[in-house]
Amino acid sequence: MGEVLIGGTVALLLCVFLSPRFIAFLHDREFGQTIREEGPAGHHTKAGTPTMGGIIIFLAISVPFLVLSNYEWRAVGVYGTAVACAGIGFADDYTKIVRRRSLGLRGRTKLVLTVIISLALWWVATQKAGISTTVRLRVVDASVDLGVFFPVLVYLVIAGTTSAVNLTDGLDGLAAGCAGIVMLAYIGITYLTTGESDLALLSACVVGACVGFLWYNAFPATIFMGDTGSLGLGGAIGGMAVMTNTSFLLVLLGGIFVMEALSVIIQVFTFQTWRRRVFLMAPIHHHFEMRGWSETKIILRFWIIAIVCAAIGFTLYRASIR
Repeated sequence: MGEVLIGGTVALLLCVFLSPRFIAFLHDREFGQTIREEGPAGHHTKAGTPTMGGIIIFLAISVPFLVLSNYEWRAVGVYGTAVACAGIGFADDYTKIVRRRSLGLRGRTKLVLTVIISLALWWVATQKAGISTTVRLRVVDASVDLGVFFPVLVYLVIAGTTSAVNLTDGLDGLAAGCAGIVMLAYIGITYLTTGESDLALLSACVVGACVGFLWYNAFPATIFMGDTGSLGLGGAIGGMAVMTNTSFLLVLLGGIFVMEALSVIIQVFTFQTWRRRVFLMAPIHHHFEMRGWSETKIILRFWIIAIVCAAIGFTLYRASIR
């Protein structure tokens, strides 16, 4: 447990003490956020805020993890997935900054890279980490052997989590706080229940980095994580779900991310089918903004929902292994 606490604490402190210089570095080079014109009017004042804070997040995660880790395959697979997804996000962020517009990499490019990352995670999980293709449905206490379809599930988990965290990253501190809450649940799952110290260490490093990043990312944010951070954190959560056989339970553990992604799906479907909108704006946190809720009110309430979802998911996991 000592290494887990040390890893999380070091990650937090690295984020807190390295961020000011990194923010100044981004300011000097005018690496600022570009705001979409169709977004909420209040967000246009955030244009130019330094982005790519995910670099600091993953530096803070990497240093304690690489120093303290025993390099077990499960943890290495999750870490590699997270860093690779962060790499896609970095390329996306850099493209946006260079072109001075809100669109980054092509969707097809992201799709191909995500497929490659998912296949690599599947190979590590099944060939090196000994993960079975039998998936637990913990809510109903049943199992399903996916066999050759297991890589498809891995891709859906990685693509789903990265996209969902990316969609959630629309308010100051929202994605970082929610990701930290989900990974806190994974500390309990990996250490308190299965004794997998390396996965617990990685989870703690992610939690520590998220908390440290919130020092500067909480409202009003002085830095954004960008796609580097949101895709990387999504990759970490998705990889953890695959390596702990909680892919389906992740719907509960990361319920806040599911809610955000579903709001976009519902909005697009209803508009394309009936030319009507269910929400004033999607993702759903923008809907509440349009209704006049303050940004801090939305963030705090969404954090509460994330805590409840993670707690229910962890409780179900504990109940299923007894």
